[in-house]
Amino acid sequence: MKNYKITINGKTYDVTVEECDSGAQVKSVRQEAPAPIPAPVPKPAPAPAPAPAPGPAPAAEKSKAGSGDVTAPLGGTVLSVAVSEGDRVKAGQVLLVFEAMKMENELVAPFDGTVKKVFVSKGSVIETGMVVVSLE
Repeated sequence: MKNYKITINGKTYDVTVEECDSGAQVKSVRQEAPAPIPAPVPKPAPAPAPAPAPGPAPAAEKSKAGSGDVTAPLGGTVLSVAVSEGDRVKAGQVLLVFEAMKMENELVAPFDGTVKKVFVSKGSVIETGMVVVSLE
């Protein structure tokens, strides 16, 4: 019997070969244990950042008059328009209803104002960020 060390793809094997009349025959194959890989050392958790000092509490916000464009938060199809040009609206009042992702969504006025222009109608396809109503 002869003992050999064989390395294949970086792995070392101890092989014992017994000689016999018909040729070489492998008696046993034993894989050497690979060198142990050290476990990663956990890093200590960083110290928590100090909490910011509380600022003054915001005053209760009343509906403010304003002007600006109201944009679509999602793309979809307009199901109904609840306002028309010249209408006075209050903050939170529904301007239009649209379908997006198979759900009905209401688009409301962000502030009190007067409808200056309505850019969509029932059945219109809207895209994210598209101006749908202008208030003044």
